[in-house]
Amino acid sequence: MSVHEQFADDLALYALGALQGEGRVALEKHLAECAACRRELEALRGDMALFAVSTMGSKPPARSRQRLLEALKREPRRTPATPSWWRTSAVPLAISAGLLVALIASWKRSDQMQDRIAELQNQLRGQQTELQRAREIVSTLTATDAMKVTLVAAKTPPQPQGKVIYVKDRAGLIFLASNLPAVPVQKAYELWLIPASGAPMPAGVFKPDARGSAIVINPPLPAGVDAKAFAITVEAESGASTPTMPIVMMGAGE
Repeated sequence: MSVHEQFADDLALYALGALQGEGRVALEKHLAECAACRRELEALRGDMALFAVSTMGSKPPARSRQRLLEALKREPRRTPATPSWWRTSAVPLAISAGLLVALIASWKRSDQMQDRIAELQNQLRGQQTELQRAREIVSTLTATDAMKVTLVAAKTPPQPQGKVIYVKDRAGLIFLASNLPAVPVQKAYELWLIPASGAPMPAGVFKPDARGSAIVINPPLPAGVDAKAFAITVEAESGASTPTMPIVMMGAGE
């Protein structure tokens, strides 16, 4: 048996950090004198590192895995000074523990990555929705064929005012209001589109903020409706299908 064969098993154990006692002392003394064994040890350590890292991917590097397994499957060549149970149990235990730690870390990172990807996808969808909403608002505000209507109320200072910008071809509507008085509990304002023919159409339920301001953007309306006027009534919070008198604000098309 050559000296290199004698220390072959110990090199694998040493690379795993599982060699202790007299065997470790003897091997370290040998490594200090043997460049060939030092190179073999570094190769084993490199292969083990690649093998552990590869558990985060789909397939370990074949060369690294084969080198490691061949080193660990060699026939025992130690002298009786090292108990046989150490060689038969410590190596598989050390490998299993190391790979288990690597796998757990890999799964944890994978779960965290999936959560982060899902979070970014949700943020992207939200940004795309907001971008589309902004484009629709700008399109309505800048439309050359938009109908613009000013709604007024009784001349009681400060006078409530509302303005409608309406594009019939695509049913785009923006309503802005200011100085609106607060509504009673469980009540809300409702905007109505009064067509050239037919019954008034609900065009959005809203409540003013503390400053009396309110906005309605693109309520669900059919496209292509000719509007002759817009009006506001006070309704239940859920809205109504027909206006409840009295009309508190109204304005006709220019």
